[in-house]
Amino acid sequence: MTTPTRVASFDLDHTAVRAPYVRAAGRYQGPRGDVVSKYDLRLVQPNVQEIPTAPLHTIEHLLAGYLRDHLPDVVLVDASPMGCRTGFYLTVLGEPSEADVLAAATAALAAVRDHDGPIPGCEPRRCGNWRDHSLPGARAWAAAVLEGGFVVQATIELPPDS
Repeated sequence: MTTPTRVASFDLDHTAVRAPYVRAAGRYQGPRGDVVSKYDLRLVQPNVQEIPTAPLHTIEHLLAGYLRDHLPDVVLVDASPMGCRTGFYLTVLGEPSEADVLAAATAALAAVRDHDGPIPGCEPRRCGNWRDHSLPGARAWAAAVLEGGFVVQATIELPPDS
């Protein structure tokens, strides 16, 4: 039996970080010099809370546009929800500072909190689970995150022998 490749996010001490936060989670340089940066947008405290799937799904749909609106100097590749449902991974082409990502995420979550109207892409031809959405839930979670004091979080790694 083989062992899977070690994943860097599993070396983060999830008991020591304090959400909500933005954290630089990776930087990758391609063969042509392009830089891809990955950020951890942690909305709720790991192992304490998780966002239910319907509000998380709606936040995902809304962040897809609102983050692009607030990060105009980079190419937003993806904003994907974490399987643990505590936040999102943001992947961009470029190297925005954590402060710039924090400002963009704060503005995008304020837009989610204040969103009134249809959920973008929420119909069977555009979404693989279009029935699993909650705009009231998304708005409430976004408001709670913003009230929690969104900050930049340093990476706190587990000791190498653990």
